[in-house]
Formats: sequence, C-alpha cells, structure tokens
Amino acid sequence: MQKRKIVKISLIYIALCIFLFGIYKLFMYIRVKTAKVEIVLQDDLTTPFLSEKKISDFIIHMNGNIVHDQKINTTKIGEKNINFEFINEDGIKVPYRFKIEVKDVTKPVIWLNNSYTIYKGNDVDIASTILCGDDEDKNPNCFLEGEYDFNTVGEYPLTFKAIDRSGNETLQDFILHVVEPKKNTSNSTQEKKATLFSDVYASYKNEKTKIGIDVSGWQGDIDFEKIKNAGVEFMIIKVGGTKQTNGEYYIDSKFIQNITKANEYGIDVGVYFYSYANSNQLARQDAEWLLEQIKPYKVTLPIAFDWENWNHFNEYDLSFFGLSDMAKTFLDTVKKAGYEGMLYSSKNYLEKLWLPIEYDTWLAHYTKNTNYQGNYTYWQLCDDGVVDGIDGPVDIDIRYVN
Repeated sequence: MQKRKIVKISLIYIALCIFLFGIYKLFMYIRVKTAKVEIVLQDDLTTPFLSEKKISDFIIHMNGNIVHDQKINTTKIGEKNINFEFINEDGIKVPYRFKIEVKDVTKPVIWLNNSYTIYKGNDVDIASTILCGDDEDKNPNCFLEGEYDFNTVGEYPLTFKAIDRSGNETLQDFILHVVEPKKNTSNSTQEKKATLFSDVYASYKNEKTKIGIDVSGWQGDIDFEKIKNAGVEFMIIKVGGTKQTNGEYYIDSKFIQNITKANEYGIDVGVYFYSYANSNQLARQDAEWLLEQIKPYKVTLPIAFDWENWNHFNEYDLSFFGLSDMAKTFLDTVKKAGYEGMLYSSKNYLEKLWLPIEYDTWLAHYTKNTNYQGNYTYWQLCDDGVVDGIDGPVDIDIRYVN
C-alpha cells in the first residue's frame, strides 16, 4: 500500500514538472515571438568569393548584440542562408536569418606573354598548352580567336579568351610566331655562372638569418664534414614524391643517406615532398606517406609542399582555390602530426596563382634582392650554388629567424 502511494505521488510530481516545463516553454515561445526586433540590413547583400566577412558586416542597425558574430564561409558561390541569434535591448535571445549571395567577381588568369613561338609544321593545340585558370571555376572556357597556319612562316595576331562560369572574361592579344626549326650549328661552350656559398654567407648572414641548402639525389654523395665546415647551417632534404598523379611513391635516392648524415653532424633539417596531387584526398595521402618516411629521423624545420606541374595545369581539373586548399590539406596533416609546414613556390606563381593559406612560404626567386611583397620565412635565392662538399650545383637558401 505504501509503495503504491509513493508511486502515485511520484507520477503526480513528474506530471506537474512536465506541465510546468510546458508552461515555461510556451512562455518563452511567446516571449521570443513577441520580442522587439529592429534589424536593418545592407542594401547590397552580395559578397565576393573567398571574401573575409562576418555576420555584422551586413547589418547597418540592430536593437541588441549578436551572440556569436561568426565568419561567413564564402568558399562556394550562390545563395547562402545566414542564421544567428542576438540579445535584444530587453535581454531576450532572438533568432534571425537572412540570405546573402556569394559571387565570383575575379577574372580568369591567362599565363601568356605578348608573343608565342612555335616551329613550322609543329601542329599543336596552342590553347591547351597555355595555362588558363580561375580562382573558382575548375574548367573555365579557354580558346583562341584568329587565323593562323602552322605550315607557313609568319606572324599571326591572335586573341586568347578565357570565360569562367560566372561570366568573368579575360582577353589577351598576342602574336603567334611560326618560325623555321633551328639548326644546331654552334660548337661554342659558354662558361656557366655560379653563386658561391661563401659569397651568400658573407652578404646575407646576420643575427636574424641562417644560411643553408636544399638537396636531393641530384647532388649525389655529399661530404657532410666539408659542407658543415663551409658554414651550412640547415638543410632541406627531398623525401620523395610520386610518379605522376596516382603513381607509385618513391623515396629519393639519397634521402636516407642525407637525413642520417645531417642528423649525425647536427645540421638542422627540414624536408619537402614533390607532389602531383590533384585532390585533397591525394594531398592528405602524400602527407601521410611522407610522415611515415621521416619517423626515424630528427626533423626540426618545416615540411614543405612542393607542387610545380604548371605546364599541365589545364589537365588537373583544379581551380586556384582547389589548388591552394589541396596544399592546406597537406600542411594541415603534417601540423596535426606535430611538425611545421610551409608552401614552396616561385615568386610569379605565388603572386598570380596561389591563394593565401595560413602557413609559411618558402620563396623561390633567383636574384640578389627579391622584390616579392608577400610574407616568407625561407628564400631559395639560386639554383647554381657552389659549396665545398658537393660536386655540382646546389640551391642555396636563407632562413629568417626571430
């Protein structure tokens, strides 16, 4: 009897709680529905593809404060619902929503000078050989306008046109030169220029720099005692790559020897991977493979993502955003494993094709004084370096330290 009474009281208590909770929910619903909302949006509710925008950027006036003024994801074009909550002047949390449109307003890029030369009789699809890409569109429409004849020597004024799916258009006029094939009759040999490591050290070494080299199997067997004595302070070593896209992985012929000796001689080591990836999945796979190869060794400097397949870019089905996001995926993977990451590329490609990612840059610019305006922490300043201990040319690099 006592048990039944306890159960009955418990059921009454539960029912009362449910009833009161329902009353509270109804009260809150009515309170929110009748809350004072004064929000004035911008007249223009569009924003460029990949722009840095927050919710508040589209609001002129509101009677309260946004709870979370989040960044808006602008990596896809088209309409986008913006949902947020704000607390009005009466202290009521109110949901609100509006729509914006993300637009691609950037013109495609045509990688072409004012002239283009081919040999007579060389019947090629010129449009496919000229790099043509877009920040958002993976396959912009790229084509030639004008008449030309591969079998007749002459100069042909042509126009290269690129149109992305948003209708942005780039036109570039150029002269196609059809010339007779050259005959190799010269027996003269020109003395190759060289950049002495000692000269670079003397010119660029200070309390904020380290001077080093990057190496691969091309440098053959390196005498580490000699390069250490020559002043080499760090080394960026090629780990390997793939044999084209989706190809087999290979370890650079001198990777194990180079990294073992560098560790042995106390030379700071970074590494790089030469990638042919065409997707985030493959870039992540590249990073995971590399991480397995370097596990036994000491790598204290960054891991670099090296992608240089510009001559075949049109075949890769990539936008510049897709390319840059792919690099970020590789570098995110190595960061998650506890290493630093950086992007390797030359000045022109960094300025015109790569989009910003939140990783350091290893700049390739073969000059004495670079005019690159972006941020970089490593600078590959030549590929014709000469240093005691290496038989043949080597890239010389500067590392900038705090």
